[in-house]
Amino acid sequence: MRYIKCLFPLLVFLVFACKKDPEPEVVAPETLAHGMLVLNEGLFQLNNSSLTWVDFNSGGTNSDFFTQKTGRLLGDTGNDMQRYGGKIYIVVNVSSTIEVLNAYTGAPITQISMLNGSTAKQPRSIAFYGNKAFISCFDGFVDVLDTTTLQIIQRIPVGSNPDGITVSNQKLFVTNSGGLNTPVMDSTVSVIDGNSLTELTRIVVGKNPGSIATDFEGDVYVVTRGNYADIPSRLRRIDPNTLSLVETFPFDAGGIARMGDQLLISYYNFNNETNNVALFDAATETIVQNSFLDLSDVETLYGVHYRPADHRIYVLDAMGFTNTGWIHVFSTSGAYLQSYHVGLNPNSILFYE
Repeated sequence: MRYIKCLFPLLVFLVFACKKDPEPEVVAPETLAHGMLVLNEGLFQLNNSSLTWVDFNSGGTNSDFFTQKTGRLLGDTGNDMQRYGGKIYIVVNVSSTIEVLNAYTGAPITQISMLNGSTAKQPRSIAFYGNKAFISCFDGFVDVLDTTTLQIIQRIPVGSNPDGITVSNQKLFVTNSGGLNTPVMDSTVSVIDGNSLTELTRIVVGKNPGSIATDFEGDVYVVTRGNYADIPSRLRRIDPNTLSLVETFPFDAGGIARMGDQLLISYYNFNNETNNVALFDAATETIVQNSFLDLSDVETLYGVHYRPADHRIYVLDAMGFTNTGWIHVFSTSGAYLQSYHVGLNPNSILFYE
């Protein structure tokens, strides 16, 4: 769930989009291969998150993958999905759960409750280091999960409403958004030692930090979203060795996706409803191409993924947040290739070769 949606939840009825005839429905495969698994966030407080399986061979999709595999619903507001080893971890924010699936079959392993007593921790994002998973929780902590026992073994206090999380130089970098305290939002990134499991410092980066990623050299990039009014969003760079902010870039940014030694910088402007993906060279720290992709057929840019196996870029379209979404595929030269119809507000992809 993006922060802007926390502020303005869209409690409306689901309307299905038809940019073109949807692909044929396929059976959920017993073994996952030659396709992609898509996490669809759903709408806030409507308990309609879902997983879509896309078969690359046939082009068909299965829009009810999680329920067919588990016999139950995924929950309210699927916020992040990552694969680590033989397991898939799905962070479900409003339901305050972590769903753990078998990475090879999609079969359920366990559901981890993310409650502190009777209070929801509101998990947001997940990252991994060693045999542990680190989960940012909006209640002001990063939870440490043992990936073998699947038990929460520690809670690390950080800043206000921690959101994005990435790993570099044996450390976890966590954006403290303070999003629930608008207009007095946080402006820091917490640095956690991945071995001692302690917070080392907080780096002041700018108001309302959100997306965060690590480049091929280990540099950490963070998007500060500002206040959606007179303080603009900006991309900033952290040195993982000195643990200091070293550079601020003068352009709007919303999301970051790594593509080799380059970064794809995505931005959706809520004021004029325009979309943009810029190509950023992480070696020279410069924008190579400001409008890298032709997004004229994209209604609501909601994220970008790069698939190294086929050197293709996958653009997630939330379709105004109230219609079922699309994933549009482009070549690395920026040429449009094809589209797949998925669920409501797609935000994460796992690729299977």
